[in-house]
This record gives sequence, structure tokens and C-alpha cells, in this order.
Amino acid sequence: MKCFLRLLSCLAALGAVAAQRLVAVQEGPLYRTEGSHVTIWCNVSGFQGPSEQNFQWSIYLPSAPEREVQIVSTVDSSFPYAIYTQRVRSGKIYVERVQGDSVLLHITDLQARDAGEYECYTPNTDEQYFGSYSAKMSLVVIPDSLQAAAIPQTLHKVEQDPLELTCEAATETFQHSHLSVAWLRQRGSEKPVEVIGLSRDFTLHSSSEYAQRQSLGEVRLDKLGSSTFRLTVFHLQPSDQGEFYCEAAEWIQDPDGSWYAMTRKRSEGTVVTVQPTDKEFTVRLETEKRLYTMGEPVEFRCILEAQSIPDRYFAVSWAFNSSLIASMGPNAVPVLNSEFAHREARGQLKVAKESDSVFVLKIYHLRQEDSGKYNCRVTEREKTVTGEFIDKESKRPKNIPIIVLPITDDWVVKVPQNHQILPQGHLESSISVEVASNASVVLEGENLRFSCSIRTAGRPQGRFSVIWQLVDRLNRRSNIMWLDRDGTMQPGASYWERSSYGGVQMEQVQPSSFSLGIFNSRKEDEGQYECHVTEWVRAVDGEWQVVGERRASTPISITALETGFAVTAISRTPGVTYSDSFDLQCIIKPHYPARVPVSVTWRFQPVGTIEFHDLVTFTRDGGVQWGDRSSSFRTRTAIEKAESSNNVRLSISRASDTEAGKYQCVAELWRQNYNSSWTRLAERTSNLLEIRVLQPVTKLQVSKSKRTLTLVENRPIQLNCSVKSQTSQNSHFAVLWYVHKPSDADGKLILKTTHNSAFEYGTYAEEEGLRARLQFERHATGGLFSLTVQRAEVSDSGSYYCHVEEWLLSPNYAWYKLAEEVSGRTEVTVKQPDSRLKLSQAQGNLSVLETRQVQLECVVLNRTSAASQLAVEWFVWKPNHPEREAVARLSRDATFHYGEQAAKNNLKGRLHLESPSPGVYRLSIQNVAVQDSGAYSCHVEEWLPSPSGVWYKRAEDTAGQTAVAVTRPEAALQVDTLVPNATVSEKAAFQLDCSVVSRSSQDSRFAVSWYSLRTKAGEKGGSPGLEEQEDEEEEEEEEDPAERMVLLSVGPDAVFGPEGSPWEGRLRFQRLSALLFRLTVLQASTRDTGNYSCRVEEWLPSPQKEWYRLTEGESAPISVQVLDTGSSLQSAICSNDALFYFVFFYPFPIFGILIITILLVRFKSRSSSKNSDGKNGVPLLWIKEPHLNYSPTCLEPPVLSIHPGAID
Repeated sequence: MKCFLRLLSCLAALGAVAAQRLVAVQEGPLYRTEGSHVTIWCNVSGFQGPSEQNFQWSIYLPSAPEREVQIVSTVDSSFPYAIYTQRVRSGKIYVERVQGDSVLLHITDLQARDAGEYECYTPNTDEQYFGSYSAKMSLVVIPDSLQAAAIPQTLHKVEQDPLELTCEAATETFQHSHLSVAWLRQRGSEKPVEVIGLSRDFTLHSSSEYAQRQSLGEVRLDKLGSSTFRLTVFHLQPSDQGEFYCEAAEWIQDPDGSWYAMTRKRSEGTVVTVQPTDKEFTVRLETEKRLYTMGEPVEFRCILEAQSIPDRYFAVSWAFNSSLIASMGPNAVPVLNSEFAHREARGQLKVAKESDSVFVLKIYHLRQEDSGKYNCRVTEREKTVTGEFIDKESKRPKNIPIIVLPITDDWVVKVPQNHQILPQGHLESSISVEVASNASVVLEGENLRFSCSIRTAGRPQGRFSVIWQLVDRLNRRSNIMWLDRDGTMQPGASYWERSSYGGVQMEQVQPSSFSLGIFNSRKEDEGQYECHVTEWVRAVDGEWQVVGERRASTPISITALETGFAVTAISRTPGVTYSDSFDLQCIIKPHYPARVPVSVTWRFQPVGTIEFHDLVTFTRDGGVQWGDRSSSFRTRTAIEKAESSNNVRLSISRASDTEAGKYQCVAELWRQNYNSSWTRLAERTSNLLEIRVLQPVTKLQVSKSKRTLTLVENRPIQLNCSVKSQTSQNSHFAVLWYVHKPSDADGKLILKTTHNSAFEYGTYAEEEGLRARLQFERHATGGLFSLTVQRAEVSDSGSYYCHVEEWLLSPNYAWYKLAEEVSGRTEVTVKQPDSRLKLSQAQGNLSVLETRQVQLECVVLNRTSAASQLAVEWFVWKPNHPEREAVARLSRDATFHYGEQAAKNNLKGRLHLESPSPGVYRLSIQNVAVQDSGAYSCHVEEWLPSPSGVWYKRAEDTAGQTAVAVTRPEAALQVDTLVPNATVSEKAAFQLDCSVVSRSSQDSRFAVSWYSLRTKAGEKGGSPGLEEQEDEEEEEEEEDPAERMVLLSVGPDAVFGPEGSPWEGRLRFQRLSALLFRLTVLQASTRDTGNYSCRVEEWLPSPQKEWYRLTEGESAPISVQVLDTGSSLQSAICSNDALFYFVFFYPFPIFGILIITILLVRFKSRSSSKNSDGKNGVPLLWIKEPHLNYSPTCLEPPVLSIHPGAID
């Protein structure tokens, strides 16, 4: 209330103007739960004085809304009342200073008794009161009804096992609130990790540790019913071990639009232990030796040792001097960097998977720069349900260093320009040649190995040069490889590139045995292979001569790979229903060895489309490559290639309509070239297979019953949608709520709850601002859905219905809509509450004296709603004024305004409005004036809040009139004289007393005037010595029988008027008491003889602080007689001071001195004659000062007397 008084005092001085100082507090009402920690901010701006302001918090309890209860202060430790003292001292209630002009009020343990209206007040530091010094807000404390429950248990799981946990989270708060639920995992004292959560706006989120697994579908959160939340982790990992619990939070939207978590609850925990499977593995790196020569080959073997290797996925990477050479995923397809990819393309390097546990890096021709450290790293990868891989543990062995030495001997390759067989000399060749091959008929791609054996009759006489040649079917001869007598090897022109990649190799196995290898044979390698041997001997002159030559050959037949290549697609289940499985087989003929790669691609044409798209490909290197549009197949499709053949089987489980359509397989036959490139030899397309997938027959039924609902505004609208039957127990429902208005052709969407419980607001909810008022609930009984429109308003009237969609979960975890149905309609009529506002019509009459206080009451007997706000306006009807005039208005937000009447009659500062009890408004007019009279009445408007927060006027009423008559006080002034008639001597003083016997008011002031009353005759005969100066006013009144002359006048403001000329300088004024005044006339003369009276005027202050004369009174006349002493010597002397002292005073001292002088002379003369009187006992002559008696009034002459004994 003190703040309200200060506010009124400011408004009294300035009216309804913008304040300089402004105190702002957090907007209310705030809804908070018991036991929670609440904060309320308050700040001040526009102030003067120090930058650090002080704050005081108080509360007005609902049980006593007018009584201020002090809570806490930043400046006064004794400020709190006893009810809050202990909580403030213990720190449960405290003020946090954010800045010098901003604070936060903290209540750590909110109690039900803390509900009420909070006031933040800032003590004044300004030079004057100017602005607002306090602000209020409302805090509502509601019970904490949030519950989060889960069954406490301990689960022992094995790695890759699934985990399912359920939690019940619900609240019974009457206010519209949202619920958020999250599952968390905690290990020991570590910070909890969020597994997955559903936010208050119905979106799913996870922490960084689980975000990827959530996106892959490994972690799910499903809402079952209205309050059950299920957590599913499909493949547990050892890192998932810990305590799982759910945490629920209840959120409410504050008036500023922000959301606040009123309370949080956590359930009991479930302890989950995850026993890891034997996933340990070791890696070993081996090579034959550490020292090599340039050109030599080297092979590194990375050996993996683990259990169940075929059922696990590993990736291998090779590194040279810590730089990546190549990497190979679980599909065994190597990926090399740019430098080593070039060497691999030229056949100088190979990265391969030899077996499930052996990975090989082979360099065929070492370079000196290949010296360094080699290593491999093996990483285990986990395959998710979507077919993607996640890296797990990674290991690598120790580095293996190798050294590559350069070749020190110089050598030159000599290629004979013209090989000519010399004529046979005296030496004869005794050699014979035999050629053998590994096979006479081979399949394209197989390796050809030939041996050329030279037999001699005796010891070899010289050296051999060997040429391998091929004679094709057209009898064209081509040189394959030469080896001259010096051991220099040179490939033929057509085999030069192939030999550089190692595709053709010739070797001298023994001095008389030579081999030729054709690797990765091709169809054009078919023909007659001939070994041509020349024997050389050194002649006497040192030259080499040909002794002889021999040749031998062998035929080779090569079968082309594409011969008989064909593919056929078959299926045993062309028609399936939802969740059934079907297999598709792609049969490839003929049967190829494992070295012949065949890639198989399954293609799919969905129903209703005309184009095929690649579904999945089993690549030539054994990898699986999914098509761009195959995401829906990955989790339910398995592709398998038979070990004994190239047949590829496609298995699809839990079929849905997305898998319905036509399938075909495409097989591609590949051949690897000598340079490690690949050539597609042939492509074959199978026949079409059509798979039909049918949805289950729906059993959905929605209640069609109609009902009518009529309710009052601000009440909730309860709408129900009941599903009577459903196709499956696992069915989910999407519910769309519509409203149809008479002015609309179709219904408008209010809210849609999807099958996964997500909310989507419709256009109608957005346009009408219904979002904050909607509350959807799915009942635990299953098929009952409720929509509540909180705080209904008239515009919410209409026809409501729901549209239900039944959704089922397809085998690939995709929801599909099975059926839909519309419910019956609910006709809703919302009306405004009936007006029950009623004011007291009692009439009244008040009569009050001016400057007193008038209290006018406006009593509200009844109101429409307890939540309504009242605006009270006071009017007055003035006499002779038919129109009413506004006096003051108290708006519904408790803002006080002055009316036009206040400005006219200067009512600002004199009005005071208070509400001593609910429904009673009291207007006090202080210091009333006569012009305040009139008939007063109050007019009350009742305002109600709409659900959207907009206030509207619902009712108004006018109370009975009260007639107010303001009168001035009755005159009660009485004046009397206390001094009777007096006779004084001339030159004496006489007193004129003026006494006020009674007064009209204690606040009155008096103006006092003394008059001299004379008749004409008295003035001429009795006062012959009057001066000639006379007042013009007295001259004009010579004909009057009595004349009045003013001696002295003193105004009500204590200001003296001029003294009358006859008495000028002889008057003395005294105020002996508040009611007694005295005028003293000095030096009276005979002219002062006459009658005297005093006149008193009584003045009172008006409410405007202006003084006015109420009445006047005059005392009875006082007769004063001044005696005349005549013109004798005595009077002449006494009338002159100088003469008086000369005659009576100065002679006596002179006379005394003369006597003393005579006596001294006589004393000296006696001493000289030695006749001392003292010696003879004669007393000395003592002279005392004579007594001089004189009249102070100078009426008698002074008397000089010498008393007896004065002279001894």
C-alpha cells in the first residue's frame, strides 16, 4: 500500500504522465510447482543517484490482499517479517544482484504459502518523487503431480543383444503444460549421457555419443499409449554398460512466451551389464628377408589371428614410412594413392586379400627408393542394420624395415639386328630340342607355361641363344622373347609392354633348360609355340660362330570365356503378403572358376513405374554395392553368392509394398588384363520376375456417434475420438482434428498427431492462436484420443470431428498408412458467461464542513467471475449542471487517472483511492471545498480475459448517488474587552486590550484594528491641541455623529498597517496569547481622551490554501480620560528634561562639593592650632548624599529632604 500511496502522490503532482523512474518486474502470472526453485527478476531504470540501487521484496497473500508482508531486502537485514526470517537467514530465500540496477529473487524450496502477489520496491534516491518506485507480479504455486516410474532391475546382456526398457511418465496438472522425456545412461560418478530424448516440442534428439546410432535406427524411442515411453537399443555394445533411467520434465509457457521447466523427476534405474564377445584379434606382419637388390620382388604378408573371422568385418590399410599406400575395406577392393596406383596399373605392385586372414602387399620390381619401413593396420568394422559400417577397434604390428641395394655391375642388353644362321663349319652341333607345356587346351585367363629342354650328345661346346615364337592360326609368326648368348633378354615388339608388366616372362632355369610363361592368357594367345635354339662356339680368332640350330614347338588351344555365357532368374514365391519373405535366384552358366569374376546386378522396377533401377550389385571383387535408390532394401535384403558357382541369390524378408514390382538380374563377365585393368567381355540379362505384395485387410472402425456440447467461455472443450476396432495390436494411429464453421465450405485442420506421436499444428490453430491452448492425450486404454481446447472462447464454436489414419510398421521399419476413417461430429457452442455484476444502489446524503474529508464508497455486491478485473470511475453532478463530470478513474490494471473535474476544482493531490476489502472501493476527497458539492456516483466496468489473453468488457453498472454538501463553518466569533474605563494622567501610558472570547475554527486567523470613537463636539472642546493633519475620510464624515479614527491595524498575515497620525510613534502592539491582543498608547495627552474599541476579523483558509474573511466582531467601547495638569512652573519644568535636570539635579552635587570644601578648610585650621576635635572625643562631621525624590511621571516637583541623623 505504501507504494500505491507514493504512486498517487506522483500522479497528484504530474497527472497521468510518463514516469522518469521505472521499476519493471517479471511478467506474471507465473505457475510454479511446490518444492521447485523459482527466480523472479526486477530492474529499475531512469533513476538518479548511485548506480547500485537497493531492492525490497514483499508479498500480498491471497488471504489478506491489502496487507504487505516483507520478505527480503538488499539493504536492511531486519526487513523480513518473522514468517520469512528463518528462510532468509538460512539462504533458502535470497536476492542475487545481477547488476547495480537489476536483481533476481530466489526461492529455493517453493511452498504453497508462497503464492501471492509479489512487489519489488526500490527506495528513492532521486531529488524528488518522479516516476514509479515499485512493480507487482503474481506467482501461483501448484502441486507437483509429475511422476516418472520404471521397474528397477538388473539385466545381464551379451554384446549385440537387443535392449528394451519402458518408463511411465505422466502429470495431472490442471494448467496446460508439455512433457519432455529422456533416457539417460550413467556409469559410476561420471556425468550422465543422454541416450535419446523426446523434447517438449515433440522432436527426438540424442547426445553425440548416440547421435549416429539414432540416425541409423540402432536406437529408438517409441511412445506407447498416453504415458509409456519405450527405449530400444538393437545391438548392445560394451560401452552401453551402466545404469539406464528415464527423466521427465514438465514445461509451462510463461506470459513472455518462453518455456520453463517447472519440475523434473527421474525414475528408478535399470543396471545393464554387457558381456563382450571374444572380439580380440592380433596382427602379424611377415616378409622373407630384410635386404634386397634393385629389381627383386618383395612380398609382405599381414596375418590376422582372431575367432570367427568369416563372420566379422575387417579393413586393412598399408603404410610406407607412415604414408598411406593402400586401403582395403571388408569388400576386399583395394584403393591406392596416386603414386602407388600408377605402379599397380603397370603390374609392378599388387594389394590383395589372399584369404580371410591373410592380406598381401607385393612389389614385383623393387626400386632403391622403396627402402624404408612397411606396416599394415587392421580395423574391425561393425555392420549396422542399414548396411553401413562403423569403425571399432584398430591394431597394427611392428614396422618391418627393408633395404634395397643398387646393382654394381655394368651390363648392356644387346639385341641382334639380324639373326642369321651361319653355315656349318668343321664343328657339328649335337643338340636336340624338346618343348613341353602345362596344357594343350586352356580357358582364357589361365597361365601358360612352356619349357624348352636342350639335350647334347656330350659336353656343351659353347653357348646357346633362344628365341620363343608364336605361329597363330593364320600362320603369322611373331617373336615373343629373345635370349642371346650373353644372357641378355629382350621381348618381342608386340610383347614389349606386356612383358614390362610381368605378363610374359622368360627364364633360364638351367644351363640347358629355358622356360616361358604367359600369364593371364588371352584368346589371341592361341597357336603354335616354338622354341628356336642356336648353338654358338668361339672360333680360333675369338669370334663367335654358329654351330647349329634346332627348333621344336607345341600347339595351344584357348577357349574364350564368353563361350556359352547365359543367365536365368527364378523365384518360387511370385506372390507374397506383408511381412512374408521371398527369394530370387540368378543362375549363371557355365560354371566359371573362382578366378573368373562375374558381377551380378539385381535390378528392380517398382509397381507403377516404367524404369528399372539398380538395386544391389555383387561386384567382380566380391563386394556388395547398393544402388542409389535401395535404402529401403538394405535392412531386409541379403545377397549371397554360392561358393561352388557364380549363382547369386537375393533374399528379401518382411516384404512390403515398396518391394512389389519386377525384378531381373544382369550378369557381366570380366577379364583382368596384364596391366591389371579390367575388360568386360560380355553382359547377359535375365528374364523378368514379377513379385506381388498385398497389404492386410483393414479392420479399422471409428465411433460415428454425434453429440452436442454447450459451455461457458474460459472452460475447456473436451473432444473425444474413439477407435472401436483395429487391424493389429501394433497399429498406430494418426489423428487429425478438424473444425467446421457455418461460414466455411470445408473443415479446417486444427491439429495433427502423427502415428509416431509427433504434433503438427494446422493452419486454423496458427491463424486463431490456438497453439498454447491445445492439449492432446492418448489414453492408456488404447483407442481413445482426446483433444482439449483450454480456455475456450466464443470464436471456438463450431462442429468438431476427427480423421483417423491407421498405420502399420512395415518390415523395413517404415510406417505405411493402411486405412482411414472419419468420426461423428461434436457440435460445440461457447458462450460468454452471464453477467452477474451488481453494485449497491443505496442513496446517501453527506454534509461536511469545508477542509474536512469526504469518503465515498462503491460496493460491488456481485461479479461475473472471480478472475475478472474491474475498472471503477467516479462521477459528479454539479448543481445547475445537467451533464456529469468525471472525477477519477481506476483502470482495470490499477492505474489511477484524474478526470476533467479534478483539473477544474484542483482536486489533484486531494483525492485518495483505496480498496480496504475485495469489492469495496473507497474514494476520499481531502480538504473539501464548497465547490466540491454535488451528487457523486461510481460506474464499474467488469473485464474478462479471453483465452488468447485479450481483455474485453463483459458488463457495467452504476451505483446509487451520494449527495455531498460542503458548507463553511458557522461564525462563532465574540470579542470582549478586559480593561474597564480608565483615567490616566497626562504623559502616562494606557492599555487597550482586545480579547477573542470564542472563535469559529481552530485554524482561523485574526485581523485586529483599534479605533478611536469621537463625537464632533468632543473633538472641538476637548482636544484644542490636535494637529491639523486629518484623514480625508474623516473630513467626509464630519456630518456623522461619531468619527472613527484607526490607531493601528494588524492583518491576518501579521502585517502591520500604518499608525494613525495622532499616535504615530506612541503605539506598542503585543500578542499575549492566541486570543488576546494588547495595544499600549504611550505619552498620553488630553487629545487621547475619548472612547476606544477594537474590531476583529476572522479569516479561514480555503482548500486551495487561500484565506477568506468569515466574519467580524467589535468590542464594546472603552472610555479613557486623560487629566490636564495646566501650565505652572512645575509643569514647565517637568515638561522640559533639560530644564528639569538643570534645576533639580545639577545644583545638589555643586552644593555638596561646596560644603565639603568648607569643612576641609575648617579641619585644617583646627589641626594647625593643635586643637584636634578627634583627640577630645568630638565626632567627625559625616555628610551623606541627600535623598532626591521625584515623581517618575513628573506630576510633582522633586523634594530635597535631609532625613534626621543625616548630619551628626
